Amino acid sequence: MRSIHFISGLPRSGSTLLAALLRQNPRFHAGMSSPLAGMANVMLGEMSDRNEFSLFITDEQRRRVLRGLFENYYGEEFNADVIFDTSRTWCAKLPMLCGLLPSLKVIACVRHVSWIIDSLERVIRDNALRPSSIFNFQPGGTVYSRAEGLANGEGMVGYAYNALKEAFYGEHAQHLMVLQYETLVRDPPKAMAAVYDFIGQPPFQHDFDNVHFDAEAFDARAGTPGLHAVGRKVAAQERTTVLPPDIFRRFENDAFWLNGLANFRGVKVV
Repeated sequence: MRSIHFISGLPRSGSTLLAALLRQNPRFHAGMSSPLAGMANVMLGEMSDRNEFSLFITDEQRRRVLRGLFENYYGEEFNADVIFDTSRTWCAKLPMLCGLLPSLKVIACVRHVSWIIDSLERVIRDNALRPSSIFNFQPGGTVYSRAEGLANGEGMVGYAYNALKEAFYGEHAQHLMVLQYETLVRDPPKAMAAVYDFIGQPPFQHDFDNVHFDAEAFDARAGTPGLHAVGRKVAAQERTTVLPPDIFRRFENDAFWLNGLANFRGVKVV
């Protein structure tokens, strides 16, 4: 079986940019979020005791079925030696993944949470005539209710944040690397060198001035054109937040990965 690794972490934190860069390497396949994590969850549910026939399903059979899901989803049409699958769910699935793919690595993309909320709010405002799937296509609400919805435990940001903390502090943290958005856009050679070192692959010369990723059809269907847009040149863009000051301050101290004293698992933070 070829190598399978995972891109996870927080939304609006560079996972699409990372995938766009990785796919420049002809040996690699990487894309935006795939349905694989959801499919694995459905299969786990169907093989659980809620199924009256679960008496006939052993844990080894469960492992074989799930391994088969990974192997067959990325079939022969994916001509790559190394696969990167993307989902914010993977940080919450490390115990399962380590039982299936012992050599896996998870690259968790992170960013200061205030700027994540700001980035999502910008997408909503830029598409004011098109309600977004992020909020179940509901046209109401304010920046306050949107921020609250994103940040709660089941929200787009809150769920991913809690999953990341679970992986960061959990017993499988040696499989995790945290890649900061700020590093990726300000020093992309350093960021990519760290990724290659972490996954044990030979370096590759990336073109940081000519990056391409196309998800326009997906974004349009979700009511969020531009959600996965990637600039052609990797560069940091300084800007002023669109958030009210109280919302921005609410999240500005949430970057737990910067607290070296709390990193007792020794997770690599780049």
